[in-house]
Amino acid sequence: MRSSSKCNSHILKFHATDSYSLASNTPHFISANLESEVTIVMRKIGLITFTLALFSALASAQIPTSGNVFFGYSYYNTDLSSIDRANTNGWELSVEGKVIPWVGIVADFDGHYGSQNFPAACQVTPQGVICSSVNASVTEHNCLFGPSVSVSVGKFRPFAEVMIGGAHVNVNNGGGSDTSFATAVGGGIDYKIFRPRAWRFQGDYIQTRFFSTTQNNLRLSTGIVLRF
Repeated sequence: MRSSSKCNSHILKFHATDSYSLASNTPHFISANLESEVTIVMRKIGLITFTLALFSALASAQIPTSGNVFFGYSYYNTDLSSIDRANTNGWELSVEGKVIPWVGIVADFDGHYGSQNFPAACQVTPQGVICSSVNASVTEHNCLFGPSVSVSVGKFRPFAEVMIGGAHVNVNNGGGSDTSFATAVGGGIDYKIFRPRAWRFQGDYIQTRFFSTTQNNLRLSTGIVLRF
């Protein structure tokens, strides 16, 4: 009986000690789990808040609902040839969508046509080296995109733009064709005739890289503007 009592006493002591140990460790365990859960919840809340803010910003960004369309005559001076500069003529079309009243995004297209002298074979003669040239018709198209800034002052609206894009040239008489990267910087001024029409004068410096060489081109354009 004494043995049984001692055994029961030890069992009771063991359970009591174990219960005390569990009880003393439980707050730390709950606290650690609670902190971990709070951290996860806070991260989720932060992620959701960031996502909502991002979508709100995208939703509030103005889709262009105003702008202008320009179409007119265009003069283009190019140095496609190493021995000559060409004066070509053509057209220019651009569409601008306003993001905010003084900033827009421009899509600009043009085509120019003319002829230019290109170097041909050189011959050594008693009088020296004589190089001949050949005249070939040239067709060039540019496709450019970029931002534009402008401000209205009475009937005038000066603007400036920077664009990048591509260009393609075709040279007849065996000259071949090529496509290159193109950049442009320029500006102009619109004169308001009566709403929604205006008249534009514009000038741009356009750089192309046809046939592994760099061309520095000047484009001057004028024509009608329709605002919307």
